[in-house]
Amino acid sequence: MPKPDAPVIELSNLTIRRDETTILRNINWRVNRGEHWVVLGGNGSGKTTLLSALTGYFAPTKGEIDLLGERYGEAHWPTLRRKIGLVSSSLRQMMADDEPALISVITGKYAMIDLWGRPKPADCAEARKVLRRIRCGHLADRPWAVLSQGERQRVLIGRALMAKPEVLLLDEPCAGLDPAARENFLKFIDDLGQVKNAPTLILVTHHVEEITPVYSHALLLRDGRVLDSGPKRKMLTSRLMADTFRADVQLRKSAGRHRLELKPSGGRAS
Repeated sequence: MPKPDAPVIELSNLTIRRDETTILRNINWRVNRGEHWVVLGGNGSGKTTLLSALTGYFAPTKGEIDLLGERYGEAHWPTLRRKIGLVSSSLRQMMADDEPALISVITGKYAMIDLWGRPKPADCAEARKVLRRIRCGHLADRPWAVLSQGERQRVLIGRALMAKPEVLLLDEPCAGLDPAARENFLKFIDDLGQVKNAPTLILVTHHVEEITPVYSHALLLRDGRVLDSGPKRKMLTSRLMADTFRADVQLRKSAGRHRLELKPSGGRAS
């Protein structure tokens, strides 16, 4: 039985190799209850592989994965996976064009794409509650094909919440959204994370401007290794961002949000 005080996520010396390539090397990471994390890194840093490991789709070559007090290789991972909500731009491409938003949300309860058979009345009632919670009640009968990109992302959030997850993984969730839709989505996630008993949020991104005030900690990845991790205020510095992205950049902060700029010639990171 998992311990009630166990960390949400604990990775110990996690290494993942595929053929002759080491994708992740000696990753140590602990996420405690009450924390919301950003996983930040450039292309090829290992972010996607890390998520695949957390959801049980990549087995460790070495090291341990503990999730919600259960250990990979000992727990029944398909059952545990139902406690993890996933919102990813790749999921948007897997939904059936003629599927109503209500059905898309219901499929999240069963961790499947495409619902088999007729939906249960209780599931329909619960899905309508979820759609109202995410301010999409009016979309219940609207087919996926006619939803905007912003509406689709919200429906995917509802799909993830349908299973009452303890962890919500947000994998580049703003990909493909226009600036207004992105800001609306980020505001919604920021509000969601502040609700009592909210799931632990894990945002995977390479855009610092998507990091809203709700996130408390950051994990910085580079070349499949942990460059640094800890409280967000200590991680989001010009020096660490320059190291993370291997670029001569300067971090600016305004109204609780950040942005990266090319550092003026002769300037120094801080």
